[in-house]
Amino acid sequence: MAGGDEKTGGLELGEIRERINAIDERIQGLINDRAKIAQQVGIAKGALGSAVDYYRPEREAEVLRNVLARNDGPMRDEEMLRLFREIMSACLAQQEPLKIGFLGPEGTFTQTAVFKHFGHSVRALPFHTIDEVFQEVECGAADFGVVPIENSTEGSVNNTLDMFLTSPLKISGEIELKIEQHLMGSQKGLENIERICAHEQSLAQCRGWLRENLPHVELIGMSSNAAGARRARDEDGTAAIGPEVAADVYELQILVNNIEDRPDNATRFLVIGRNLLASSGDDKTTLLVSTSDTAGGAGVLHSLLQPLARHGINMTRIESRPSRRRKWDYVFFIDIEGHAEQAPVSDALADLESSASLFKVLGAYPKAIG
Repeated sequence: MAGGDEKTGGLELGEIRERINAIDERIQGLINDRAKIAQQVGIAKGALGSAVDYYRPEREAEVLRNVLARNDGPMRDEEMLRLFREIMSACLAQQEPLKIGFLGPEGTFTQTAVFKHFGHSVRALPFHTIDEVFQEVECGAADFGVVPIENSTEGSVNNTLDMFLTSPLKISGEIELKIEQHLMGSQKGLENIERICAHEQSLAQCRGWLRENLPHVELIGMSSNAAGARRARDEDGTAAIGPEVAADVYELQILVNNIEDRPDNATRFLVIGRNLLASSGDDKTTLLVSTSDTAGGAGVLHSLLQPLARHGINMTRIESRPSRRRKWDYVFFIDIEGHAEQAPVSDALADLESSASLFKVLGAYPKAIG
């Protein structure tokens, strides 16, 4: 149209932009209204309240499930969840940002899990070991911690399981993260890559793509993907593999997205805190149990799990680990559906506890969302 705005679907482009501006204004006003209401929670808590006092994982899970139920597109569920997590994160941070300890260094998949679950308006604190994450949450230096518990191809993270044998901490949530490996560097093209530095596990997960696309490039194993990204930042001809957060932290360009050989690879992380949560309406409970005779005896495990079957409780995972009490003595980590304090789970756990030599509820927490 000469001298006028282009028409789009019967509307002039200028009119569409005006509508978008009006919607943006309403969205911004509503977000600020939500933030003001969140401030009232801080006032109600009083001057002694801290960020961890305002944060309710079970309530947040309920909000996010409502977001999914309401969403009828065109935005994907994943994007809508991410937006609402960031809104809630920013509103909570008005009082004081949550301090989240995680297995570092910066630029790892564990840090990605922190931001997926808590949003970016938190203080993410990297620690060198899983033990240190537990210690910092126990002493209150961190409000919550995020640690890996299992990978869909590599199996369980035994160090995390073993920490629960002696730690008083509870599981406050779970995070399921799809492992997306990206090739990153400061080069202009793949032809300028001489070597790729990454954790051995990431190199193995991308072996097929690397063999097909960069067969002559040297592959160098590193202690972490973050270490590889640092080297790629500082060294000409070097590229790295890792999560998107590593490219952000070390100021690298993502050269190729999603070079992993198995797109279904995922890691599950646990959120650890100091308190047992109330029910969110769709929960999981994790138990630590043992009998007086886990070293042997036919049917020992069957008899231990009988109360769950009798009360119709669905078990989703079981893992055995040495108890550290005596040789050949084992404990079992069990995930079940439902909340420990609600029937019929509470009835089943009462029966189980009466027949176990060791019984501990490690956490009752919302199932992973998105």
